[in-house]
Amino acid sequence: MFETRILADGALTPDRITVMQGQAVVSAEARAELSTVLGSCVALCLFDPEARLGGMNHFLLAEPPVNASGDTVDEFYGTYLMELLVNQMLGKGARKSRLKAHLYGGANVNRNMMRIGSANADFARSFVQREGIELVRSDLGGNNARRIDFRPASGQVRCRTVEDRFAPPVQPTTRPEKATGDVELF
Repeated sequence: MFETRILADGALTPDRITVMQGQAVVSAEARAELSTVLGSCVALCLFDPEARLGGMNHFLLAEPPVNASGDTVDEFYGTYLMELLVNQMLGKGARKSRLKAHLYGGANVNRNMMRIGSANADFARSFVQREGIELVRSDLGGNNARRIDFRPASGQVRCRTVEDRFAPPVQPTTRPEKATGDVELF
């Protein structure tokens, strides 16, 4: 799964694993680096310093709508992915009492839409607090996307924001005021 790369000076480069929406990844591999890009989504980075084990998730929305069917599990929701990440960590030897958390994302990148990012950030903060997990660092909210690089075995995190001028503009779709053209019905 991991590919070792050696630089000219003999140093090992990290093995990058991209964490996509709806995923939770856990690793104790010293060279692993978990990476993701977030807009309104949120990522939780968890680390157990004694077990030298960490993981990251990436969720799209906090919770399913109230009228959603309870028959299926949707892996894109924070309610599922937060529990999944904690359980994966515990299953690999972490202790909940030692977990340290970092939260990132939750931006409201499209000013014309609902404040999905704010709702995601509020949910993530509440989850960490409710579970009694120490929140070491967070970078939530704002209007800019973020790129997160997390080394799970050491707990090191790098968070970089993407300025609006580098992000592609959001073009709202518009409908013509009046339909034009001929329609032929069969």
